[in-house]
Amino acid sequence: MTIPSTMKALLLQNDGYAKVPSGTVLEAMAPYVEEGTIEVPSPKGSEVLIKVALASINPSDVMFIKGMYGQPRALGRPAGFEGVGEVVAAGPDAEGLIGKRIAFATGLTNWGSWAEYAVAEAAACIPLLDTVRDEDAAAMIVNPLTAIAMFGLVKDEGEKAFILTAGASQLCKLIIGVAKDEGYRPIAIVRRDDQIALLEGMGAAHVLNAEAPDFKQKLAEVLKVEKPRILLDAVTGPLAGAIFSAMGKRARWIVYGRLDAVQTVIPEPGQMIFMHKKIEGFWLTEWMRSVGPERRAAAAIEAQKRFSDGRWATDVTAIVPLEEAVLRVSEELAKPNGKVFIKP
Repeated sequence: MTIPSTMKALLLQNDGYAKVPSGTVLEAMAPYVEEGTIEVPSPKGSEVLIKVALASINPSDVMFIKGMYGQPRALGRPAGFEGVGEVVAAGPDAEGLIGKRIAFATGLTNWGSWAEYAVAEAAACIPLLDTVRDEDAAAMIVNPLTAIAMFGLVKDEGEKAFILTAGASQLCKLIIGVAKDEGYRPIAIVRRDDQIALLEGMGAAHVLNAEAPDFKQKLAEVLKVEKPRILLDAVTGPLAGAIFSAMGKRARWIVYGRLDAVQTVIPEPGQMIFMHKKIEGFWLTEWMRSVGPERRAAAAIEAQKRFSDGRWATDVTAIVPLEEAVLRVSEELAKPNGKVFIKP
């Protein structure tokens, strides 16, 4: 195919990191990205150029465009960490991917997926089965591989019960599905009663509303019975601190997101001395670097099989055309329980 010299994209309007945090809710796209035209990049080395079919929007994307992610913004470059598309060109070390439909993560290339064309490292690309929908493939890496990797941490710990904050998120739904299949007992923390039956039906052993007046009492009761060791936390803030404080000996608080921008307080820091508790972080990028190619490939195959046979499915709130994204995305993201995609 003929590759054009320019493309449409949602371009970052700021550089580096934000000087003042602005919260984790995307109030509007306009202060952070604008629709524009930019030259189509040329892939080098092990990079590939992808004609984007669909790009996802994750909480990490929101944090990134607002300058609050652990990676600096590049002024005037396209945003977007993840998507699906066809490889149309490649550097000399990745030519074997040309013509393949792939899920991809843009990583550190600074040529993001919210564009007609994106650049990714070959190691961050997953050739896809025909049975995987674009909606699932566009959200194949950030959430599904994180779900498989973090559930591996739960299995390694050896306890069947574990806790999830942001329990109704797409990622937590995936983890709950894997846990159910393998006989584990997720304890999901949510903020609305209407999410309880949904997650129980998916396999959560317990679903607790953190906004309920009896939350602390119910949490204590569940912890006494289930004795979970691991807290997989996307929220931080006072809620996570209180849950961690209520957990028993050798509890591990694994932080992989920060949906609550409020200061995170550790109520009982002495527990880390006398109860051998630990606080640690999880970043998929680092996990992919640290495990071998065989384990990455196995996780990718497992994710595709789950999407293909219906054990996993991506809940879709909206697919927004790129030219409408600046006006519509923040409104669509405010709706509960589904993912929002951008279609170039």
